[in-house]
Amino acid sequence: MNRVVITGLGPVTPIGIGKEPYHRAQLEGKNGISVITKFDTTGVACKFAGQVLEDLSLFLDKKEMKYWDRFVQLAVIGADLAVKDSGLSSEELNSEHVGVLIGSGIGGIESWEAQSNVLYTKGANRISPFFVPMMICNMASGAVSMRFGAQGPCSTVVTACATGTGAIGDAYRILQLGEAKVMIAGGSEAAITVMSMAGFSNMKALSFRNDSPQTASRPFNASRDGFVLGEGA
Repeated sequence: MNRVVITGLGPVTPIGIGKEPYHRAQLEGKNGISVITKFDTTGVACKFAGQVLEDLSLFLDKKEMKYWDRFVQLAVIGADLAVKDSGLSSEELNSEHVGVLIGSGIGGIESWEAQSNVLYTKGANRISPFFVPMMICNMASGAVSMRFGAQGPCSTVVTACATGTGAIGDAYRILQLGEAKVMIAGGSEAAITVMSMAGFSNMKALSFRNDSPQTASRPFNASRDGFVLGEGA
């Protein structure tokens, strides 16, 4: 079995994007949970989430963002940061020995909702031809693979809240077995949408502490009432 090490990190989180900003925010005790303002939460029981509020166009070209769902955008930003942190060159990454394994529990639900609206207001013939590749969960791995020219194993994991950890675990085994020399691995999620929030709220999974969202996440507290949905990579 091969020895496996982590050489680069690229966190994309509600309290910071990048290893240093994220670590600094943790030390300062920053809270990334905030009231949702990007859509009308009328009728949705939970009205807050862990949102990545930074402008993603500071990290990505607006032209490529147009064809990627938000979960793919977050994944690509995280991969860019992790690769930079690792010190690997573009020549080293453009190889059949480099693979990608990025999971997503829900995938492109933002694109799904947008195109559903197009379907019901404008008709089936107006659905975007890019809808399917924007929606499917494995597109995060695909986009990162194409970005760096990685030609090794390329797959995804979909296991709900354990997705990111599962993806890293599977990548670890691929490296252990010698099926690749480098793996870009992790998880990405961008499911803060009206349908997703309503679905999780209606199944009574989320906290309803709308009067104090920053203290709502308390999984080991006797007065806990649900989790807080978040996004990131």
